[in-house]
Amino acid sequence: MTNTINNRKLEHLRAIANDPDVERYATGFDSIQLCHRALPDIDFDAIDTRVPFLGKTLSFPLLVSSMTGGDSAEIVRINRNLASAAEHCGVAMAVGSQRVMFGTSAARESFELRHLAPNAPLLSNLGAVQLNLGFGIEECQEAVDILQADGLYLHLNPLQEAVQPEGDRNFANLKQHIADVVQNLRVPVLLKEVGSGMSKADIISGITAGVRHFDVAGRGGTSWSRIEYHRTNDIGDDLGLQFQDWGLTTVQSLREATSCCETHAPDAVLIASGGLRTGIDMAKAIILGAHMCGIAAPLLYAAQESSEAAVAKIESLKRAFTTAMFLLGCANCSELRGNTSLLYS
Repeated sequence: MTNTINNRKLEHLRAIANDPDVERYATGFDSIQLCHRALPDIDFDAIDTRVPFLGKTLSFPLLVSSMTGGDSAEIVRINRNLASAAEHCGVAMAVGSQRVMFGTSAARESFELRHLAPNAPLLSNLGAVQLNLGFGIEECQEAVDILQADGLYLHLNPLQEAVQPEGDRNFANLKQHIADVVQNLRVPVLLKEVGSGMSKADIISGITAGVRHFDVAGRGGTSWSRIEYHRTNDIGDDLGLQFQDWGLTTVQSLREATSCCETHAPDAVLIASGGLRTGIDMAKAIILGAHMCGIAAPLLYAAQESSEAAVAKIESLKRAFTTAMFLLGCANCSELRGNTSLLYS
């Protein structure tokens, strides 16, 4: 099983590298226009992009989203480059699924990152469906401990599991299992989709379970359904292609989550991910109600090269994000977040 999971992680990387159409370019952000200010009435150099996240302060609202993990040298190098870049730039980072480390000690090395990022918020990651397959609070805590993490992602990926050749498809009664983890884990639990978005019903279920951090991870960026299509051994099985554009876009899901949390959990923290590719996308997401923005694919390509390349990409995102704030006349992120008057209609 462990070798199968390790091989799967490498196959995912190959599919991303070899098929440009796994990137769907349909998040909904392109249809959103912002109100340019010709007289912004602020000093660019005085703009404050800092935000709080999990008890720490970030240089700007970026989370290096979950990507990979395993025992191959390539995967270890990618995660280390990402962790070093996150620390250097003062942003947060989430690792890929840690399920693999429970089958082999060699895979644990790819998640031993705290020495490279002593100050950055780090997030552990396990599939929520594993709570129906023998995992419990002990495994969740172990995943957190190996990373010395500030929180735990429980990722929700029913589409990926449904089209994956070896997918785990029993999502029954997960709400109670999630509630148990929330109650007993020593760090916050964050619910995360992986590219099909979260509906209002999903957010309410999470709130009822005690969750107060949600990563909507909408449709429009990397399609994991299409990636899994490349892994099937049945040439007639095109299920992954049929569902490659399934779900709520990131914009749709973010709007659903923002409205829901305003009513049911005003203290909830929203992370917008799923196809965000620029600092302008980040600014739009914050205006729509996100507290944080998760980006993966552009940083994966950079981290495959070096930590310096990942730093350069993060700094480019920050420069564009700051420029967007300047052109909107926003001196800090509080003036940006939820300020729908900045949307042109």
